[in-house]
This record gives sequence, C-alpha cells and structure tokens, in this order.
Amino acid sequence: MGRLGATSIDCPDPAELADFYAALLGMRRIGQTPDGGVIAISDGANTLALMRVEDHVAPDWPGPGQQMHLDVSVTDLDPAVRAAERLGARQAGHQPQPQLWRVMLDPAGHPFCLTTVGAD
Repeated sequence: MGRLGATSIDCPDPAELADFYAALLGMRRIGQTPDGGVIAISDGANTLALMRVEDHVAPDWPGPGQQMHLDVSVTDLDPAVRAAERLGARQAGHQPQPQLWRVMLDPAGHPFCLTTVGAD
C-alpha cells in the first residue's frame, strides 16, 4: 500500500494560506510550483499543500458542504484562539462543544479546530 504524502487544501491564494498555516503549526515552506499555484509546507513529519483553485468557494460550517478539517492540539484554548486570530483566523459562529474545541475559520474560510484533546 501507500503512505500519506500530504494533506492538500484548496484555496484562492496559496501564499496567504501557506503563511497562515506555517505560523499556526510551526512549519516552513519546502517547495512551490513556478507559478505559485501550489505551495508545500512541512514540519519535517507532516506536509500541507496549499493549492490554488479558481472560483474557490469556502465550505459552509456547519452545513452539508463540510468535507474535512484539521484538528490542532493545543494546551490552552483561550490563548490559542487569540494567537490564531492574530494570524488571521476567526471563530466560527457555531461552537458545538467550546470547552473541548473551538471551531475556527482560516483566512480562506476553511474550518479547523483548536482542541486540548491529544495535547498531553
């Protein structure tokens, strides 16, 4: 069988999202296509690929357009939310269990969760 090479995220501006996730997750750029349409970032173990999609439409949280999201483990939710907001994220309006995780939206509108689950 194979192994997961990267998680790819469609977006309108790969550079903006690469900078956002690199800062949020402590990753660095490891490559990009000549036109900047795909930018890969990594922490040495995990790789995210940010891919330009023309006419990108952000998922509708918590609507039926939701397909997948990233969970980011943190030790303390409130400071992590503030840090993500300083990077350009915003909290989603719908928060199903805010004591366990906070649903955030990245600069392109993709949901991701900050959670203390798995942070120990």
